[in-house]
Amino acid sequence: MASIGVGPAGAIHTAVPPLGLGTRVSYGVGAVANGTKNAAFSTYLMLYYNQVIGISAAIVSVAIAATLFVDALADPLIGRWSDVTRSRLGRRHPFIYGAAIPTTIFFVLAWFPPAGMTPVQTGLWIFGTAMVARVSISAFEISSSAMTPELTEDYQERTKLFSLRYLFGYVGAFGFTGLSLALIFRSTPEYVRGQLNPDAYATFAWLGGAVILLAILICGIGTQSRIPYLRQAETRDTRGTLGRHLREMKVALGNRAFLSIFGFGVMKYSAIGLYTATSLYFGTYLFKLNGLQLALLTFDSLVAAVIAAPLAPIVSRAIGKRNSSMIFAVAGVALGQLPLLLSYLDLFFVPGDALLVPTLFVIGAVYGAMVAISLINTSSMLADVVEDSAVRTGHHDAGMFFAASSFMQQCSGGVGIFVAGLILTRSDFPERARPDQVTAAMTDSLLIHYIPTSMTLWAVGCLFLLFYPINRLRHEANVETLRMRAMQARENELSNAPIGAPAR
Repeated sequence: MASIGVGPAGAIHTAVPPLGLGTRVSYGVGAVANGTKNAAFSTYLMLYYNQVIGISAAIVSVAIAATLFVDALADPLIGRWSDVTRSRLGRRHPFIYGAAIPTTIFFVLAWFPPAGMTPVQTGLWIFGTAMVARVSISAFEISSSAMTPELTEDYQERTKLFSLRYLFGYVGAFGFTGLSLALIFRSTPEYVRGQLNPDAYATFAWLGGAVILLAILICGIGTQSRIPYLRQAETRDTRGTLGRHLREMKVALGNRAFLSIFGFGVMKYSAIGLYTATSLYFGTYLFKLNGLQLALLTFDSLVAAVIAAPLAPIVSRAIGKRNSSMIFAVAGVALGQLPLLLSYLDLFFVPGDALLVPTLFVIGAVYGAMVAISLINTSSMLADVVEDSAVRTGHHDAGMFFAASSFMQQCSGGVGIFVAGLILTRSDFPERARPDQVTAAMTDSLLIHYIPTSMTLWAVGCLFLLFYPINRLRHEANVETLRMRAMQARENELSNAPIGAPAR
């Protein structure tokens, strides 16, 4: 489908060249940065400070949750700023390039707390370094994600782009984690479970920082050639009061389609935050897996991403984006809970059983693929909200919508991590615990709190999607309406130009 792009100088391009393979891949590679950061902060930061350094889970969880809430408050402002920015690099790329260095520096610093600090001071160190790293990478993630509806207007093409984005995001999150477990957190005579080895975290931090920096730069450089064809910032009066900006944001974010996605996302990312903060605990203390086994199970998510990336567009075409998001979320999570539920009932393979790891791998791959299909289609739905809102407001506020999505993720993820900290505390989980010190009563307490909480969050979230109104026909009608408006505006501009004046 041909699209209309408005270049930096205001020129309207009616024949936008198709996206090349290099641009697609570069755009997708950008997700490696956020995936790496998420895996490190959501899964390892708690374990590192709680079990390796010996800081109370309550202090660590509060510090991490606080960084998420600060980031969440900053995200809408970043999105709004991106939407109204006018520069020779457009409105997205200044934020992409600007995020690279601070994200890398503060990501690395988060793993090097100064010696001699009290537990509270250590908590403040976690908060300060992780907070700056999160806000910086949010500027990159919001701006790069907001490019999706600007790279293509096609209903199905957007799902393909998000499939690629999620594939590389999984590569960043689970590829980095798997390689770290296999190569960095290797078992030693002193640390049979290498993820508890304090010396390994320095290499982990530097490698993660390098991966994040490289991924951000590849995304920015690889998509820079598309700047002339991306929708540029509209000419607005940006001198208005904060109240006027907030009113415009309220009107846009009051879109019914967006609110249904937002409700789903709050529940979904709370459940994901809970999962990411506890999964390594279950692997280490419930199933008693070593570093290589955990590394192998991490790669089941890469298998899931490879399965989900091509299937998500097919499924959305067959049953619709909304239905696929709901069905695959609930069914996938139910399957993923089976090993935990059966373990609680003493009906699953015991630690050391030869079938334990293969069974967990297969279930993880299938469950992960189903959830990934849901996430991909939900992201594509959010891109379609941009035009639906523009028909009603006259503004293309992609940055604001994806910032609100990031706000939703950070707040909800913070809630999930905070709840995980409460569960660990209520279970009397000891700091710096060896696997043989953790009793069955402790792991059962984790399970009985985790399983119903997770399932309830996912189920309630899916109910919100029942109110999502956009299908393919409505999206195409929105795109056509906006195209006709753009053509009419161009005709009015030419008809009002002085005789003999050059066309602009």
